[in-house]
Amino acid sequence: METTEIGGIKVSRIGLGTWAIGGMEWGEVSTEQAVATLLGALERGINLIDTAPIYGHGRSEELVGQAIREHGRREDFFIATKVGLSWEGGVFVDSTEKRIRQELEDSLRRLHTDYIDLYQVHWPDPLVPIEETAALLESFRREGKVRALGVSNFSPEQMRRFRKVAPLASDQPPYNLFERQLEDCASGDASAAGAATGSAEAVRETESILGFCREQKIAVITWSSLCRSLLGGRVHRGMVFDAKDIRNFDPKFQEPRFSLYMDAVEALATLAKERFGKTLPELAVRWALDQPGISVALWGAKRPEQLDTAAGVMGWQIDAQTMAEMDRIVAKSVKDPVGPEYLTPQVRSIRHA
Repeated sequence: METTEIGGIKVSRIGLGTWAIGGMEWGEVSTEQAVATLLGALERGINLIDTAPIYGHGRSEELVGQAIREHGRREDFFIATKVGLSWEGGVFVDSTEKRIRQELEDSLRRLHTDYIDLYQVHWPDPLVPIEETAALLESFRREGKVRALGVSNFSPEQMRRFRKVAPLASDQPPYNLFERQLEDCASGDASAAGAATGSAEAVRETESILGFCREQKIAVITWSSLCRSLLGGRVHRGMVFDAKDIRNFDPKFQEPRFSLYMDAVEALATLAKERFGKTLPELAVRWALDQPGISVALWGAKRPEQLDTAAGVMGWQIDAQTMAEMDRIVAKSVKDPVGPEYLTPQVRSIRHA
């Protein structure tokens, strides 16, 4: 397993994403199966485990905590969790001090640990100054409750404001072959995060998220590296998902877009096999890891065997010619690409802030 460093700690370049094992948006997962998946990740050299309170409304963190207890060595895990989302009556961004303090204690309890390796603000909250959030998280770091601080879904300007108050170890944006907004410069438009949340803070950007993180040496952890399994090798034309499955709300999985994305998926799968003797997910995650500035790609799984192909991502690289060919395949089929904007949480009304 290839490794890198986040916050001065060595971590695997593939991390296990645990949204799915929370059991709410991706189908039910038994406790036994979930814990086996978490322990199976360690057996395969994956020590970065990414979770969040919102995943299963606490269940994902509880399962990670159970896996830690069964394994017996807390130090073998690099636990990255998040803060700043509430789910009472909907999903809302909430970085108020009261919410953050409560979430930290709840996460420590669920995870059965007295420290968190990487504590990430899940989404920017337009109703709370970023500097206040950064100062509060920095106090946790100084107390030893967290080892390093990160953000997720932040723009360069929002990260810049955070860094004026506290050290920023990482950013976690969505990134995969089909969702590449972090490469884009907004060129004077409102930042993606500000626009998505409806924030009055229309930050004018002249740099990409990826470029900013490279320049500032901020580790980038990509979420949805397999694009909600679209690049996972198991999705097929005409596939029907469970009524509660999050993909029912993703425009990519709605016709006529779904067929266009599947055109690209099938062409990429053929290229992976014929050019490298690899599977589609191996190609897709290798592509992400080969992008300059990407530190870790998250790999979601609900069963241990879904991690078996992670080994096939290691030990090779995609040449520039093939990179260009992959770009052409995507551009040819996907004329109207969409990102993960449908996942953006709501903003609380000021009277409820």
